[in-house]
Parts: sequence; structure tokens; C-alpha cells
Amino acid sequence: MCVAATQAHFYQPMGISRGGSTGAYVAEQTMALPHHGYRATKPRARAAPPSGDPLLFEDTSAGVPPMNSQNYYESGYNIGGGAAAGGGQGAGGVNTLFTDPMANAAMMYGSSLANQGKDMVNKEISRFMSVNKLKYFFAVDTKYVMKKLMLLMFPYTHQDWEVRYHRDTPLTPRHDVNAPDLYIPTMAFITYILLAGMALGIQKRFSPEVLGLCASTALVWVVIEVLVMLLSLYLLTVHTDLSTFDLVAYSGYKYVGMIFTVLCGLLFGSDGYYVALAWSSCSLMFFIVRSLKMKILSSLSADSMGAGASAKPRFRLYITVASAAFQPIIIYWLTAHLVR
Repeated sequence: MCVAATQAHFYQPMGISRGGSTGAYVAEQTMALPHHGYRATKPRARAAPPSGDPLLFEDTSAGVPPMNSQNYYESGYNIGGGAAAGGGQGAGGVNTLFTDPMANAAMMYGSSLANQGKDMVNKEISRFMSVNKLKYFFAVDTKYVMKKLMLLMFPYTHQDWEVRYHRDTPLTPRHDVNAPDLYIPTMAFITYILLAGMALGIQKRFSPEVLGLCASTALVWVVIEVLVMLLSLYLLTVHTDLSTFDLVAYSGYKYVGMIFTVLCGLLFGSDGYYVALAWSSCSLMFFIVRSLKMKILSSLSADSMGAGASAKPRFRLYITVASAAFQPIIIYWLTAHLVR
């Protein structure tokens, strides 16, 4: 009892209440003293240092089961495990989808349908327009474009007008300046529309409707000209290697002369416009006659027999001259309203 009183007197200045868990611990140790006298100093040695407050609390809570860690951390671990299990199930579902024979068969069937549809579209396009042949007319380079523009504006000094062939196939435009192309007509058409818009803007007559009418009119004239040429060749049974793309190219070269005419009209007035119109018209007529002559008038041997053999050369010449003479009329019709 004297030892218990001494121990209680020692813990009292530390501010530890006897009614708390520390008092219960001291009481338990005190009750054990009469039976084991050598244990009296053990709790005193643990709690003796004044700075051992955390040690006291750790000792007193040593017997308490870690409820917090058992409940909280285990639940968190279970949640993480559940999430991991859910992710595994999702990945397994995706893998099952791609390894399913029915899904693979459906994907293969869809790919075959898409390929069949693509082949059908390409076949229908090839019936009206050959993509490979269209690529031929755009096989140009800068050197060819410069030479062709000079030939269109100054054709009088050019000597060799024959289109060159390699193994019964005409050379591409980049290798033969006499070969027709669609690059220059396309770019010249776009440039003409832009120049027309600028001319209308300078005259304060610009509007989207007027510009659209100008573009559609220029395009319709080319279509009409090509259709008339095809109909004439068909009715006169003229056999030639001229294709529709060739006729479109020769008909589209007029846009180069139209650009030159409009520019001269804007820079030098009406006098400059008529001088440029005369020059570009004569140059284009000479170019068309010499180019179509090699296409239409060169193959007379195939049609030299028959009752109308003597008349066919004249008909071919008429077609060539008429197509050339028609160019100045179209140039004037499409450019006169832009220069005032």
C-alpha cells in the first residue's frame, strides 16, 4: 500500500487523472505487487521521464485494438480491389469482343461490302471519265507552262506541231509542248473570274450575282463549243483520235487571250482593249488551225475510200476553220462588258 501511495503521488504532478485509463493501469500494477514484489519498479521506470508524455499515451493505448486501421484501411483496400476487378472485367469484355468469331466475321463482311462499293463507284466513274487519262492532262511542270503560254501568244514562229508518241501512247505534256493539257485552261478560267470581279469592282458594278453569271456564262460557252464539235465529227463520220478532253483543252485555251485582253483594256482603255483583242484572236485562230490540222486532217488514208471520199477532206477543213473562227466571237462576248 505504501508503494501504491508513492506511485500515485508521483503521477499526480504530471496532471494525469486517476479516473482515466492511466489510473486503471496503475491500479492493475498495484494489485499485482503483493504477489510479485520485483515488478514494483517496472512501471516507474517507463513513466519516470517528465518528457515521456507520448510514451505514457502509447503505453496506455497499447491494449486498445486498432479499430481505425482495421476498419478504414481494409475497406479502402477492398474498394481498390473492387475497382481493379471492375477494370479487369471491362478489359476482358473488350478482348472478348475482338476475339469473338462472330464479331470478326461481321467486320470482315463489312470490309468486303465497303470494297465492293468502292469498286462499283470507280467502275461507274470510269464509264464516263477515265481517271488515269485525266491525270495525263495535268502532268505538267513550270517549263511546259511557260513554253505553252508563249506558244499561245506567239504561235507564228513555231515549226513542229506534231504530237509525239511513244509506243502508240502520246507523251505527257511536260515532255511535249504540242500535247494538249487541262492545267492551263483550268487556271486561266479561275484567273479570268478573279479578274472579272476586279474589273466589276473598279467600275462599282460588282455583286455576287453578276460574278456568278459571268462565271457560268464562260463555262456554258465552252460546253456548247465542245458539244458542237463532237456532234459535227459524228455527223460527218470523221474518224480522229481527238477525245473529249482534247476538245475541252483546245476550247479552254481562249481564257489566256481573254485575260490578256481584259488586262490591256483596264490599263490602256478601249484602244488597248481592241488591239489586244485583235492580237489574241489572231494568235488563237492560228494555234487552233495548226493544232487541229494535225488531229483532223492528218488521218485521210482511213477514209480515202468510198463515195464521199473527195468531200471528207473539205468537211474536215470546214470544221477546223469554223472552230477557229468561232473563238474571237466568244472572246469579245465574254470580255466586252468588263471594259468600259
